[in-house]
Amino acid sequence: MYVCLCTGVTDREIRSAVEDGCQSMRQLGKELGVGRQCGRCAASAREIMRECQAEDYLNLADMLATPA
Repeated sequence: MYVCLCTGVTDREIRSAVEDGCQSMRQLGKELGVGRQCGRCAASAREIMRECQAEDYLNLADMLATPA
């Protein structure tokens, strides 16, 4: 799904950027151009970023909770 129509950025690209280390909207803006034009995509991009960060946290918590 396209999140940013101004720069043609999809939710997959945002998820990939977060997996590669982007941790803030400022970093996403520098990396992908999200939120740099009209700004309508910023809320959606931020929500996708938070979802990815929460998934990473839950995956790490599950991994640490599993006995070796």
